[in-house]
Amino acid sequence: MIIAIAVILGIVLLVIFWIIAVYNNLIKLRNLGQNAWSDVDVQLKRRYDLIPNLVNTVKGYAKHEKETFENVTKARSMAQNAKTPGEKGQAENFLTQALGRLFAVVENYPELKANQNFLELQKTLGDIENDIQSARRYYNAVVRDYNIALEVFPNNIVAGMFNFKPLEFFELPNENQREAPEVKF
Repeated sequence: MIIAIAVILGIVLLVIFWIIAVYNNLIKLRNLGQNAWSDVDVQLKRRYDLIPNLVNTVKGYAKHEKETFENVTKARSMAQNAKTPGEKGQAENFLTQALGRLFAVVENYPELKANQNFLELQKTLGDIENDIQSARRYYNAVVRDYNIALEVFPNNIVAGMFNFKPLEFFELPNENQREAPEVKF
């Protein structure tokens, strides 16, 4: 009888330790996902902070392009106010398109294309875009790992018991938008 109780107690302890290990792993992965999203957000904020300088530089040369400037400003505001990765993806796409139109305006102003301030802003924007792409890739990799950990058996039992929810990928809404707009100077 004592041996049976010891075996049952041992099995219960193993199950408890397993639940604790799975729970801690899910917490770790969820926190990595939140941290990775924070990194994406920091890079996006750098981009948002650069846009007014870019618009003001172009504005000095292309005063009659008011609609383009308003669209960039509106797109920037929408992107800043988006909350979820899905909303951010759509808003970022709109912002990228607006910036593409802004750079198309620049084509009509050769003296602007040679302006040192504009060239520096353009280089900085390119660097930020690369940083955003890296942060997005890392975030999506962490989300993938977390979501897999939530869905695999028997982890899904523990995830369900503690109400863990999948994280949302940061994706562009459709295939055409996955290609970066071509901007030539």
